Amino acid sequence: MVETIRVLLVDDHELLRRGLDIVLQQEEDIEVVGEAGDGREAVSKATELKPDVVLLDVRMPAHGGISGGIEAAAAIKAATPATRIIMLTMSDEEADLYDAIKAGATGYLLKEIPPHEIAASIRAAMGGQSLITPSMATKLLNEFATMAKQGEEKREEAPVPPRLSGRELEVLRLIATGANNGKIGKVLFISENTVKNHVRNILEKLQTHSRVEAVLYAVREKILDLPE
Repeated sequence: MVETIRVLLVDDHELLRRGLDIVLQQEEDIEVVGEAGDGREAVSKATELKPDVVLLDVRMPAHGGISGGIEAAAAIKAATPATRIIMLTMSDEEADLYDAIKAGATGYLLKEIPPHEIAASIRAAMGGQSLITPSMATKLLNEFATMAKQGEEKREEAPVPPRLSGRELEVLRLIATGANNGKIGKVLFISENTVKNHVRNILEKLQTHSRVEAVLYAVREKILDLPE
């Protein structure tokens, strides 16, 4: 029996929430358990309902001390760490993308995504995949590269970054290209379960919440070198 994925919809536009609800009602393995129209309500509903996935708009009006979707994402992640957060937005600004990943989002999708792909994205998030399109992944890495070149001030006596095994580095390098578990397994001639184990170990060692955040951390700490 397939387990039902419980979803919370968060957007300040009721029409969009209704549209998403209608689309997801067609999926037997997905149930919309609640809706919210602002960040404060989103945090309250997520804490109460503990959904598996939150579809969350980036740009929402400030309310109740929560200034928008990114602050809401961070608060939801703190309250219910197991919840996957997918940012669904019109914004493809690098800063928004970077901030969303830092806040704990596992996916960042533009609202122009075809409706039939939304359910697939929710399932992928539940399967541990990071949902970033190739073009947005490039934006994210470019943003980070720019920050690195500008040179963040080095902290004295900075802690030594954790060490990854050679295989873990191979897996992380493939993650940086946007490869999913299946593709990584084929490239490295290992099973998907083995890939999942490597990913889990990487996240634990780097103390990160998502695959994309792990790549960012590894690049920043010079654990992973990406091609120019």
